[in-house]
Amino acid sequence: MAITKTRRVELRTDPATDDLITEAAGLLQVAKSAFVANAARQAAERIIARSNVTLMSPEVFDAMMQSLDVPDDSPELAKVARLPRLITR
Repeated sequence: MAITKTRRVELRTDPATDDLITEAAGLLQVAKSAFVANAARQAAERIIARSNVTLMSPEVFDAMMQSLDVPDDSPELAKVARLPRLITR
């Protein structure tokens, strides 16, 4: 199934960048527009994927995981837990 291309993106760039794009597209034997569209799509997908990931050092991750095993003081919760329970059917 072919995808119909109905949108247009215009790009303004300097001559050196244009030359790089032209050379790279030629090496891949694709049109410049296809090269630019593919590169932009790959960059967009990478950025969106990274936005869903939290990066941290192993030390920070280990500290976070260890903190899950240590309960926080919660006097309010302890008070509620001591209230009489009403169980109905």
